[in-house]
Amino acid sequence: MSTANRGVVYKGPGEVAVESIAYPELALGNRKCEHGVILKVVTTNICGSDQHMVRGRTTAPSGLVLGHEITGLVVECGRDVEFLSPGDLVSVPFNIACGRCRSCKSGQTGICLNVNPSRPGAAYGYVDMGGWVGGQTEYVMVPYADFNLLKFPDADQAMDKIKDLTLLSDIFPTGFHGCVTAGVGPGSTVYIAGAGPVGLAAAVSAQLLGAACVIVGDMIEERLAQARSFGCETLDLTQDGDMADRIEVILGEREVDAFVDCVGFEAHACGCNHGKEAPATVLNSAMSLTRAGGQIGIPGLYVTEDPGAADEAAKQGALSMRFGLGWAKSHSFHTGQCPVMKYHRPLMQAILFGKVNIADAVNVQMITLDEAPKGYADFDGGAAKKFVIDPHGSVAA
Repeated sequence: MSTANRGVVYKGPGEVAVESIAYPELALGNRKCEHGVILKVVTTNICGSDQHMVRGRTTAPSGLVLGHEITGLVVECGRDVEFLSPGDLVSVPFNIACGRCRSCKSGQTGICLNVNPSRPGAAYGYVDMGGWVGGQTEYVMVPYADFNLLKFPDADQAMDKIKDLTLLSDIFPTGFHGCVTAGVGPGSTVYIAGAGPVGLAAAVSAQLLGAACVIVGDMIEERLAQARSFGCETLDLTQDGDMADRIEVILGEREVDAFVDCVGFEAHACGCNHGKEAPATVLNSAMSLTRAGGQIGIPGLYVTEDPGAADEAAKQGALSMRFGLGWAKSHSFHTGQCPVMKYHRPLMQAILFGKVNIADAVNVQMITLDEAPKGYADFDGGAAKKFVIDPHGSVAA
């Protein structure tokens, strides 16, 4: 078996490169990782969260191997792995979770207490998330494999739907989680802030949950057109005009039942000021546009440190929010990483039984590993695509 390996490496603001990296070992520091597996990566996706690092908006160090959205084939198992075997095709939750701590036992796998010495929660290839090697690679090691991995019941069937199933590692559960925590249900009216891949996944999720009307707002027409392609209403946020007035035109009411923030800390002001960064603008819009007693799901990323922020407060993650309005309207806010394992099996079933076409909704674009730097550049330019890397040509074949 080949022990060569290559991966996408962050070099500095605006620069990634595909380089030779170490082949993974079943090891955690100086000890054997008997509960882990090594995967041959079948698909690995470029995420908007990766883009924050590549833009230089975090404290990510040069040399970080990127990638937390992974689907792969098991090629080697540690001694203590009982329920997986070489040849199994699996989805990897982007959350790394031990399965043993208080958080994991309560289903809060996004804030595992044992996999990151700095804070609760860990992820592959991400700044301050435990130092785990990322999966935009040819091979990667996954710990606590029996607990973490979702095995597809039929590998051939899974490969037929791999463009959809690859989205189970992050953005489909994340978008779904945003809607669930916003209280979306049958007959709901929903506003989705942001038409990037997570926003589009949230819009599909809202429909899957039975929403009556899903409105998606963004500043890029190509992305809004993608949202309209599967039945969403849209708002072009580069246009002037009060948002409540514009929502009233669609709904006959000025507020929605549920609001999902899929933008996060790099938000920009709407209307004539849309080129100006305003990190709290989506959160403030959420409180203005959500009905009294409504819920606000916030899967969009907010950081504790943003060295590229426009003001000193935002550099420390401190935002100017009109929180009193949310209090007065009895809003519920739900933040944080999606606990992927809570959702990935039922969403897999929805895909396998043809209830949702998530790859079409987010416009999956397959690329090779060597095309990853261009994928990052195109994504940063606002392309209405979800770039999925096929490092071994498995999907192409």
